[in-house]
Amino acid sequence: MDSYIDIHSHILPQLDDGAEDFEMSMKMLHIAEQSGICQIIMTPHNKPMHHNASPKTIQSVIQKLEKEISGSKMQIRLYAGNEIYYRSDILELLEEGRACTMAGSSYVLVEFNPMDDFEYIRRGLYKVLSGGYRPIIAHIERYRNVCAKEERVEELIEMGCYVQVNARSIMGQYGLGTKGFAKRLLKEGMVHFVATDAHDPDRRKPDLAECVRYISRKYGEAFARRLVYENPVHVIKNEYI
Repeated sequence: MDSYIDIHSHILPQLDDGAEDFEMSMKMLHIAEQSGICQIIMTPHNKPMHHNASPKTIQSVIQKLEKEISGSKMQIRLYAGNEIYYRSDILELLEEGRACTMAGSSYVLVEFNPMDDFEYIRRGLYKVLSGGYRPIIAHIERYRNVCAKEERVEELIEMGCYVQVNARSIMGQYGLGTKGFAKRLLKEGMVHFVATDAHDPDRRKPDLAECVRYISRKYGEAFARRLVYENPVHVIKNEYI
């Protein structure tokens, strides 16, 4: 397998705490392509009490990046999205077009505070589901009260949610506890997506290759392919997984 799709990234310049300018964005895209990533859903943060880029602005910046890409040798495709920090008006944000779904689909990448209570997270995700959206839980391994019991992850999946884990977590770059939990989820088949959550070209770069090699070796290439290619394709095509 030599082609991946990254569904969680902060590569768009000057929209959040990711890339600082177009030069950094292009450097990150080059790293992504070198690691085998051929398509990326751009997911700048959308947070309460922040000046969040509108979907129109996100699309405009993507178009500018695409012009830069067309003038280079890179073959990489970009889609609009958001990493939406959960709050009570999340459905209004989506229905009024103030936040992006994933590549124009019914999938939504949803983030919570690491210390949020499990019941708060569960109720929030149920609300997103009730609005007709399909929530993808961003970097689930960060939520302490979800990680407290693995059956809580299973409960969220049975509700209709999808689980995304960061590649860096699996490779141990956020500590042994996070690494262990992420690997237990993989072993139990409770992960739908592995993504980079890239923010820069150095410490949090857009590279999936090492993690894909590990998952392929440990759990099989077919499973790895589902996490970094087949399931992302379903998102882009707005199909059920």
